[in-house]
Amino acid sequence: MRRRITKFQAACFILLWGVLFFIVITSKAKIDGPVIMSLLISAALVFIPVYKSMKKK
Repeated sequence: MRRRITKFQAACFILLWGVLFFIVITSKAKIDGPVIMSLLISAALVFIPVYKSMKKK
């Protein structure tokens, strides 16, 4: 059984994802389909576990 994600851990995950999102968006000259898809997939990989962990409380 996995432990729940604490609020502090969730905030760290979301802030780190936000920083990486900002770096990718600002460093790319052209934002195309693969970049958008990778950002959407990374968002799902971050936000779904955080949402499920917070929902159980």
